[in-house]
Formats: sequence, structure tokens, C-alpha cells
Amino acid sequence: MQYIKGIESHNWENRTAVTLGKFDGLHRGHQKLISKIEEYGRDGCESVVCAFDMHRESLMTKKERRVRLEGRVDWLVEYPFTKELREMEAEDFIREILWKRLHAAHIVIGTDFSFGYEKRGNADMLAAYAQKYGYTLDVIEKEKYQGRVISSTYIKEALSQGDVALAAELLGYPYEMSGVVEHGRQLGRTLGFPTMNIEPQPEKILPRFGVYACRVKIGGAWYPGIGNAGVKPTVTDEHKRLLEVFVFGYKGNAYGREITAQFCEFERPETKFASVEELKAHVEGDIRFGEKYFGIR
Repeated sequence: MQYIKGIESHNWENRTAVTLGKFDGLHRGHQKLISKIEEYGRDGCESVVCAFDMHRESLMTKKERRVRLEGRVDWLVEYPFTKELREMEAEDFIREILWKRLHAAHIVIGTDFSFGYEKRGNADMLAAYAQKYGYTLDVIEKEKYQGRVISSTYIKEALSQGDVALAAELLGYPYEMSGVVEHGRQLGRTLGFPTMNIEPQPEKILPRFGVYACRVKIGGAWYPGIGNAGVKPTVTDEHKRLLEVFVFGYKGNAYGREITAQFCEFERPETKFASVEELKAHVEGDIRFGEKYFGIR
């Protein structure tokens, strides 16, 4: 897969199959759009995902999105939502972007896709101009779960409640975060529970602050673990967002290494305890929860 930012410096020579949107999370609804351009890609077109800038608080980082699309499509275009783009008339967008730049032979969108100045462009407009600009249009119905449309908003609601099992159902994969293990206060080690701390990227949403059963990837291998997402209020007033994980069965030194933690099951909310001793007692309970969840011992 080739990745570019914006399309001003690139002009496709071959015809393309294009899908457009924010693609925050690449959830099951997004997967329907991507699967359709993959089909067209097998028929000789270059498959292109055109992703407009995501909101500041996102379900995935741009790097995570690239990783999830790798090997599936030919191009990922991350398109900055500039003033020029916001004020472009809808037909100009079709002509200048979809036709002249992308050479779109097939356009795949969701039912609520809009574009152009004041969002005047929609599926009906794309259908009306299809013959003039020589493309086919697929308007894909929304994917639903238990009667509700799957959306980034739905997933964020689930995460805010700690319902990571529901979030995984909507996404089609476990919600996760990655980061480089950094040095902390070594408190976990002194309590007998050595932990790894990673700081989420500023735009990455953390689920409800609390303790979770987690699967942790270190150096290509997966380990069971428990993790606390939050700000560690018992031991610091910094209010710095962190994910702190205790990994069952890992004996190595992970400082400076990138790890990935998948959230599996919520146990309890993050709490400010009256003492470190009280914190230790609860952490012992958290470890028993993790052992039970993963069937350890």
C-alpha cells in the first residue's frame, strides 16, 4: 500500500475505485466500503481510500489506520480538511478531485456521505453526475448491531462506559493502544507487581478509567495481563493519562520497546485509595481477576 497526504502532488494514471470518509476506527461499517473497493481492485482498478482528517479525539491514530489497511488497498490518501476543501462547490469536487485527479471509475460511499460547500453534495448528486464523469456509484447501507447503526459515536459511547466487549463487536477487532514503555515511579515493582507504563497519543481515546483484563503484545508475542487506564490518582496528582499494565509470565526488560495492549474485559473503575497499602490490596484482587479471566493456575 502506498500512502500520501493530500492529492495535489499526485495524479493517478490508471482508473481507480475510491471510497471516501473519515474512517475513524475502521469499524464494521467502514469494512463494507473497503471490501467493495477491494473487489473493484481485483478487476484492474487501483483501490483508493480517501480519508479526511479525523476529529481531535479519535478511536485510532493515523499510524494504526495505515497498519490496518496495509495489504488490503493500493492507496491510502490522508486528506487535510482545509479551508479550500471546505469551500469547494460540490460539482467542482466531483470534477476536480474525483474525475481529474483520482480518475474514479467506481465510487463507493455510505448513505450519509456529504461533500462540498455547506455539504451540498450527497449520494443523489453523485448519482446524477455519474454518466457525465464516467463512473459507477455504490451507496452501501449502514451496518447495524442489535438494531442500531454502527458508528464512531456508538463505539465511543461503549468505551466511555468501559464496555470494551461491545466496542470490539462494533469494530470487528479488540480496541487497543500502543506506545513505548517509559520509566515510571517503580511503585509497582516495590509492591511486588512490576508494571509497564505507556502514554497514549494525545488524540487517542482511552476507555473509561479503570482496570481491565488485557492482552499485551511484546516483540511479536502475546501475553495475558491486567491494565489500569487512567491517571493513577492514589500516587500522583499530575493527571497524566497512562496505561499501566502488569503482564503475566513476562520476565524481560521492556523499557524503550513498543508494546500493544488490547482491552478485553472491564473489572472496576479507577479509584483514589486512602493509602498505598489499600491500593496494594486492590491490585492483588485485580491480579486474581486477570488469572481467572485468562485461566491462569
